[in-house]
Amino acid sequence: MRAVPRRGTRRGRPPARRGCVAVVDIGSNSLRLVIYDGVRRSPRALFNEKVMCGLGRGLERTGRLDPDGVELARANLQRFVALARSIGARRLDVLATAAVRDASDGRSFVAEIQRRHRLKVKVLAGAEEGRLSAYGVLAGIPEANGVVGDLGGGSVELVPVAGGQVGAAETLPVGPLRLADYAGDDRKLRDVIDKHFATVPWLSAKVDGGAFYAVGGAWRALARIHMEQTHYPLHIIQQYTVPRGEAEDFLDLIAHQSRKSLEKITTVSRKRLDVVPIAARVLQRLLRRIGPKQLVFSAFGLREGHLYNLLRGEAQREDPLLAGCADLALANRRFGSDGEEVFAWTSPIFAGEGAAQQRLRQAAALLGDLAWHEHPDYRAEQALHSVLYMPVAGLDHAERAWLAAAIYARYGGGDSFEVLTALLDEDALAAARVVGLALRLAFTLSGGGPGLLARSKLALEGNTLVLTLSGDAAKRYGESVQRRLDALGRSLGKRTELRRG
Repeated sequence: MRAVPRRGTRRGRPPARRGCVAVVDIGSNSLRLVIYDGVRRSPRALFNEKVMCGLGRGLERTGRLDPDGVELARANLQRFVALARSIGARRLDVLATAAVRDASDGRSFVAEIQRRHRLKVKVLAGAEEGRLSAYGVLAGIPEANGVVGDLGGGSVELVPVAGGQVGAAETLPVGPLRLADYAGDDRKLRDVIDKHFATVPWLSAKVDGGAFYAVGGAWRALARIHMEQTHYPLHIIQQYTVPRGEAEDFLDLIAHQSRKSLEKITTVSRKRLDVVPIAARVLQRLLRRIGPKQLVFSAFGLREGHLYNLLRGEAQREDPLLAGCADLALANRRFGSDGEEVFAWTSPIFAGEGAAQQRLRQAAALLGDLAWHEHPDYRAEQALHSVLYMPVAGLDHAERAWLAAAIYARYGGGDSFEVLTALLDEDALAAARVVGLALRLAFTLSGGGPGLLARSKLALEGNTLVLTLSGDAAKRYGESVQRRLDALGRSLGKRTELRRG
């Protein structure tokens, strides 16, 4: 029997997602395709795949792209372009970096790609590559202050950032593939790295209280190894932070490890391990030269910076956390409830909170109906994990844990999970619980329906938490509402009172 095509589809295929954008990044070590859900302040990756081609392997010695890498890149570029077009991406941007830029046969490699696939390849100059990487960091960490470093296989780009602005970028040929010939001589390796860094005068000025923001696959691999070795409870690269002294000691240790030793202590891919010791030495010498307060790893880099650069100025200034939470809420709508309405309704009992705390509470309100579709027996736990691991930037790990704790309480979660107690102190956990219980009361009273908090008011009057209901809102009062009100009152150390207007 022939299958009947679904209504509204062509030949039985579901309609393509509108507005998705594909970015192909031709790097010195890897080739990657990421398809995003659009050019937006908090883009989500719909598809992400990389192939370790090693185009820049041997470039320092031969001046040409690695022949095996070229063949691997050709085959996988065909796959990536075909995938992006079949999925229906409205734009497909192909970016090439250091290896293609510097190789004597890079121009012919690009020309063949453009002819074969009928698309344009943008070969980024070093300064532009650094600028886009810095934009990527700012896209995820708007308050970034210090120096951004993006390590690829063939080069490192270094860019000062402060106050949401990007300084002039420097590019240096100290990528791990280019330094591979020095891998067996640590003294020579350090001398070569330091010689290149000495050509950038502003690197000698210490970063007063700032941070070094590490971008690039090899440096992300170092973050994963550090997490594994320290048994860190949250394996998320974005804004993983290590104090400088601890980072320097760790990096010096990794730089002296053999490939065989590294294989025993980490789950990082074997192809990536080839460059990890050199990447560690480059980062260790950088930290020693500029003296930042801390090392911060960024999962956002060139590709995200490219999308950020396509946004208009007003959109760039949006808060990535609130934009991302609003997008998640929209994708998980139940009755169309508005988190901003819940945020405003609960605000009277949080008078006097600081701007940072208010921002987190607003994000929690936006996420307050996130898990309505989960199994009721596991809803609180699922909600906690959804928020803890959500693909949204603009928050550090403690803030991520705080939001997860608030949403866990919103869904009736009891004892805190180990990951929460590892990242938050008792006061922070208690504050998150108050917010979560306030959201739980709001969603119980309204049922999650939009506009149904009207004719009701929550307030603190001295030692009393007062819920006032009038008109239709009074008809929605019941035992569940009273229990939620009492639970919130206990978390605040207040008695409760119900009033009918």
